[in-house]
Order: sequence, then C-alpha cells, then structure tokens
Amino acid sequence: MLRLVLFAIALSPSLALAQLLASNGQPASSVAIAGRADARLASASRAAVAPILDGRTDDPAWAQTQVIDQFLEYDPTEGAETRFKTEARVTYDDKNLYVLVRMYDPAPDSIISLLSRRDVRTQSEQIKLVIDSYNDKRTAYQFCVNPAGVKRDFYVYNDNVEDASWDAVWDVATAIDSVGWVAEFRIPFSQLRFANKPAHTFGLMIVRDIARTNARISWPLYSRSKQGYVSQSGEINGITNIPTPRRLEIAPYVVAKSVTNQAEDAGGRTTYSHPTLGSYGADIKYGLSSNLTLDATINPDFGQVEADPARLNLTAFETFFEERRPFFLEGMGIFTFRTNCQDIDTGCRGLFYSRRIGRAPRLGSSGDPLSTTILGATKITGRLGSGLSVGFLDAVTQHEVGAEGGTIEPQTNYAVARLRQDLNNGKSDVGLMLTAVNRRLDDAMSPVLPREAYAIGIDGRHRFWNNNYEVAAMLSGSTVRGDPEAIASIQRGSVHYYQRPDDDAVYDPTRENLIGDAQRISMSKFGGGITRFQSVLQRYSVGYELNDLGWLQRADEIMFRNWFALQFQNPNKYWRRAFFNSNWWRYWSAEGLPTREGVNTNWHVQLKNQWWVHSGTTISDFAGRSYDDRASRGGPAVRRDASHDLWAGVEGDSRWLVTPFLFAGRWRNNEGESRGHWVEPSINYRFSTRFNGGLYFYYEWQHEDDQFFNRYGAPGHDTTHYAFAELDQTTVNVTTRINFTATPNLSLQFYAQPYISKGTFSNLRDLTDPQNVSYEGRFQPFNHDCDGRAPGTTGYTGACDPGGIDFKQLNTNAVVRWEYRPGSAIFFVWQQGRFRDVGRPSTFDGMKDYEDLFSLHPNNTFLIKASYWFNY
Repeated sequence: MLRLVLFAIALSPSLALAQLLASNGQPASSVAIAGRADARLASASRAAVAPILDGRTDDPAWAQTQVIDQFLEYDPTEGAETRFKTEARVTYDDKNLYVLVRMYDPAPDSIISLLSRRDVRTQSEQIKLVIDSYNDKRTAYQFCVNPAGVKRDFYVYNDNVEDASWDAVWDVATAIDSVGWVAEFRIPFSQLRFANKPAHTFGLMIVRDIARTNARISWPLYSRSKQGYVSQSGEINGITNIPTPRRLEIAPYVVAKSVTNQAEDAGGRTTYSHPTLGSYGADIKYGLSSNLTLDATINPDFGQVEADPARLNLTAFETFFEERRPFFLEGMGIFTFRTNCQDIDTGCRGLFYSRRIGRAPRLGSSGDPLSTTILGATKITGRLGSGLSVGFLDAVTQHEVGAEGGTIEPQTNYAVARLRQDLNNGKSDVGLMLTAVNRRLDDAMSPVLPREAYAIGIDGRHRFWNNNYEVAAMLSGSTVRGDPEAIASIQRGSVHYYQRPDDDAVYDPTRENLIGDAQRISMSKFGGGITRFQSVLQRYSVGYELNDLGWLQRADEIMFRNWFALQFQNPNKYWRRAFFNSNWWRYWSAEGLPTREGVNTNWHVQLKNQWWVHSGTTISDFAGRSYDDRASRGGPAVRRDASHDLWAGVEGDSRWLVTPFLFAGRWRNNEGESRGHWVEPSINYRFSTRFNGGLYFYYEWQHEDDQFFNRYGAPGHDTTHYAFAELDQTTVNVTTRINFTATPNLSLQFYAQPYISKGTFSNLRDLTDPQNVSYEGRFQPFNHDCDGRAPGTTGYTGACDPGGIDFKQLNTNAVVRWEYRPGSAIFFVWQQGRFRDVGRPSTFDGMKDYEDLFSLHPNNTFLIKASYWFNY
C-alpha cells in the first residue's frame, strides 16, 4: 500500500498530496498545493487569508501555491524557449479568484508602460488571463492589464470571437521592479458564470505580450495553426466548495443635457432653441443562478456613445452601421444566427440586428426625434450544466409623436429567443432562434409598417479531424403580416423588387402577408498546417424578409462562394508572417439568372522589420454572362461588363511613436467608361505615455457612367422609364482622434469627422435595351423633363437638368470619463453635428468647402451622465 501511495505521489505530487491528506480527514480544499504545474494542468489552493492587492509577490497567501512556469513563445516562433521568464500562481477563497503573475525581464528599464482609458489596447506590455469557467472549450472571460494598470476585459464565445463591450467589476494591482513587473488579480466569482457543483475545473490560458519585440508567450502553448484559442486552454483544478455568489448589481443613473432643436416659424424661417432636459434610469444585473444572468435597462440613455461615421449612400441598399450601445453589445454572442454570409472578410449578419431597436422614426422629418425612445429592455443569458446555452431578449419602444402632432413611430415590442445545445464535448452543436416584432399601429402607420413580423432559424455545426475542419448548416423562415399598403411597400423595396418585369416573382398589391425561407451549408478548414479553405452555398427565396429585427440586404438570391488561403505563421528569411488569400464567387437570382461572378486574390505580409505590405486585385463578370437585377431599381436586369480593381498598402512598425499607413487603389468597368481611384494615408501617434491619437485622410474620385438617376411611371408598366446618368464625384473624409489619459480611471477622448462629397450629373439616358452586349447600345438619349413628361405633352417643362450632389456632414464627440469607484462612472459629453445635402451640381473646392461646412448652424448636445454601482 505504501509503495502505491509513493508511486502516485511521484506521478502527480500536488494531486496525490491533496488526496492523501483528504483521506486522513482534512479537506483537500484547505491544503496548500505546492510544486510546479505541468504543460497543461495546474492546481489552485484555497487561501486561508486573502492576499493583499499591492503588486508584490511576498504575501503569505502565495507562498504555498503551485507555480505555473512552463511558458513558451508562440509568436513569432511557435514552441520556442523564451528569455522572458514568467511565473503564475492561483489561489481563491469563497468570494474571489486570485492570480499572481511575475514577469521577469532582462531589461526592466525597457518595459513599455502606456496609459489609456479602460478597454483601449496600446503598444504596451500586457498580461492576459483567459478563464473558461464552464470548461466547455467555447466560452471564456478575458482579463488583461498592462504595467500602467490599464484594464481590458472581454467575453469570448464560439472559441475566438471577442465581445469587448463586456465590462466586469474586478481589481488588479501592478508594479515594475528591478527584475521585471508583477500583476496581481482579484476576480470576484460573481463576475464569472459556472455550474453549480462542489468541485470545479476551469479552463485557463495565460498570455504575455512583450511590446518592444512584439513577441508573445503563453501557458499552455497556443498554436496559431489550430482553430480557436479557448479550446486550447489548459486546466486548473482544486477549486472546491465555492458558495453560490449573490449577484445583484444595480447602477442607477441621472442625465442632464442641453440639446439643439430646429423648427420653422410662421414665416418659414428656421429657428433654433436650446432646451435643457433631464432623465433618469437604471441598469440591473441579477444572478438567477450561478450560470444564468438577467440584465435589464430602464429608460436607457446612450448619449456617451460615439456617433456613426458619415456616409453618402447612392446605392439601392441600406447602409449597415455597427452597434455601439453597451446594453446591446454586452453578452450578445448567444444571439448570433448567421444567415447573410456574403464575404469571408466582412463576416456574417442574420436574424437579429439590434440597431432595429430604437431606430430612427419611420415618418420622422426635420425637428423630430432622431431615434425612438426605448422604454426598457431585458435579457436573460447563460449556460446550463447540460451544455445548453440560452438567451432571451425583450425590448419595448414608445409611441413617438412628431413636431406636427402625428405619429411617426408606433409603440413596438421586440423579442428574441435563442437556444444552442453543445454536443460531443463541444465539437458539435445544434441551435434554434426565434424573433418577433409586434407593433401597435394607428391609421397613420398601418400603410407604412407591417403589424407583425416573425422569423425562425435552426442551425448546427460539427468539427472533426482534430477540430481543424467544420461543416455547418442553417435553415430559416420568415413571415410578415400587415395592411396591403405596407406589404406592397416591402414587395417594391430593394430587398425584393417583386415588380421587376423580367422575373417570375408576382407583385400583388392586395397581399396581406409575405412568407420566405433561406438555407445555407458550408464546409471549412480553419486549422492545421498552412492551408485554409471555406465553401459556402446559400439561398434566399424572393419572399424572405428579416429587416424588422434582422439584417438582409437582398432576398431572391443563390450564392456559391469559395475561399482558399495559405497562412505562414512562423518567420523565415523573407517575412515574419504572411497570408495569401484567393476567392471565387458566383451569384444567381432564385430562379437562376446569373447576377455576379468574380475572382479575387489578396496578400498580407509582415516583413522582418515589422512593416506590413498588402495588395489585392479583383476581376468581376469577365465572362459577360451576368446581369444586375438591382441596377434599374425594380426595372429589368442590366447586363454587367467586366470590371477590375487593384489596391495596395503599407503599414509602419506599430512600435514607433508615429506609425504611418498608406493605402491606394483604382478601378474601372463598363468598357472603361466608368473608373475611379482613391488614396488613404493616415498616422497613429503617441507623444507620451498619456497622449495618443490618429489622423486619417480619405480621398476618392470616380466617374460613374451608369449611375441610376430616377424611375418614371408606375412599376410593371410598359411606359415606365429608367433614367441613368454620368456622375463625376469627389469625396473627402478626414477623421481625427485624440486620447488623453490622466489615470486609468480618468480619460478624455475626442473624435471629429468632416465629410464632404460633391458631384455633377450629366448625359441623362433612357435604359432601352438592358441586355445588349454593347454597353452603349443599352441606352438612348433621355428626351423627357425631370418629371418624366415627354415633349408635346401637357406640363412639359423642357430638357431635364439632373443637378448634382453637395453633401456635407460633420460629426464631433468629446467625452470625459471618470470611473470614480469600481463600476461607477461620470461622463461629460459634448457632441456637435453639422449637415447639408443639396441636389445641385458642384465640384470639390478644398478650403472653400470646409469653410462652408463650418459655417452651417451646429446642432450641439451637452450631457452629464452619472451612475453609481451597488452590489448586493
């Protein structure tokens, strides 16, 4: 018996010692587990007295903890020994998990320690903890800090997708000393989610960045050639008998703001007023159990959120804007359901697009609210012990009344439900998602919006062959119901274009509902060796409609897309790393009309001096067999001509105080009649440890020979005319960012973007033979006036002057953020907007245009928002 015990101790000192002591009546959790961890498995010990958070390594709590020291370099050279020795230790008590990391450095005076506001990455040293508290190999919580004490945290889902909006309340102390630097973490268990059981094994990965060499090391060794990183975590056991934390967090807030209101007086003159408004609300987080959390917001105000970038959209399609509001960002990974996967680079969108909640009122005009008021929103998220991830969200927006007293947006309820069951130890999963929109419509809104909209989706995936390969699929359906006028409007919209004369889709203005479906299947290789690929086949029926709560740019489409890549992650004598991508795609309408095809290659190489070189080229519709069924905005499909674009760019070494960037490109199509070029120089700068920013410039000139101008006549009639014009357009966009950080908890951010786009329409033409092989043969001179009346008819006003574009917009934000205690903050915000959009011929005129932009009347908002975090 003694020999067996000694043999077990020799194999695993820490575990055997704990078990032996436990068998003698002493709980294993109360015993300090000393020794060294192996390459993937470590143990935590329970602290009799919690360590003092001071960035020192001499606290008695750390004396008997196991040492994790088998760190290896993974970037640039995977598996290399490192001269930057690192040691980590883990302990815990009933309330907190504590991690101490000692980072040795042969040149401590060269440690780069830069200040920034929370969650902002700088070119600084960093230590990162990745804690997979469910140990499901798919989800994790990240806690990062640099030597200056700047904290960053993320929630990770799908093995590698990082949700930077997740903000936990936790503490860390850092210190630089004569042998390197130290980070001492205190992470409350109330901020993590885990199963309710007596003993826990957490996944753990620790990553260290050395800024001056751009080297990265980790425990356990992370392999960039494998898919994901949460699934590559090591394990830490010995965490036992943790009481279920009481998790009730309330953050009430008050807001005071002065805004600019615009109106017209009895004489038609524009007047401005500056009322001062006040509001209050609260954010609530409650732990329903150790692994389910309820989040709620009452009367939310997102005035501290940066404005959307300025854009001028001349296409038939809606502009996509990223979500920026904290409540609709944090923990939203569970609500991902991918239906719209057009491009390997831009990612996927789908059944839930949270910007629909609180959107601009549908019938709003000048002087009306810019967004719909959200009365309240609630979400429940978590993961059950069986591996079932759940997510439920419900939000209500109020009935909005415009300046004229009429309804501009109805009261609306939005609901989302998501379930996803992990199978096969996380290698597989199946899921279900439901969305619902219900509106309380009056007579003004019934012809404008559908009364209700529902969507359902089923998806699944399976990884195999060392988790390097993945097959995934989804099925989805949708239905919208409402008055015939509202459903007819959806049919005529750019997503569907039921009225197209050369399509079998039937436009029915008496229809009261619209039903559609979608499917997608993909096969991918995301790990193993240097090769990667993905093939995707997806289809949308003509009636598929998601845009009440989801995102869909167009229905009536079949897509087949292929991507192949060579990825060289380890350095050689030519580069530090390199990525070579190739893409091929083909699109059809749902009835089989070829609409797009193309090939692309793009290269991204980091040189030995840590500069990046990028280039790419795309050739589209080279065979002359594709047709643009959206070009005439509901009219006949127009033959596409071959197009070609070429671009290249360089990025400087990010370690420099001033890092330069330069990108440029050119394109041509329509037998050379349409062409353009663009250039995008920019710099990131760092003038001190506290002060940094960026200056970004974009210039584009284009001559579009076939810019859609207008449609005349009723949809679907033989007398309908589709007018196109030449457009000479210049766009200039300058973006400035300035960041000043006084302390990790007190910072100033400034953002300004003046955007100018000017152009002139000319040579109006009528689309008469849209499928002619010759580009010029598709058009005839436009001999109508600007209202579509022919010469000799009543009301004819003469040849049409198509005008042009004079679009100017300025967005400015300045935000002072002070986190005066953990979880509690005060925001001081100034926002300014200037805007003009005039349809007149114009050409870009440098300083005169900027003087004109800054002479426009500003819409100013001054806001103070204060919150206080209570934890029960």
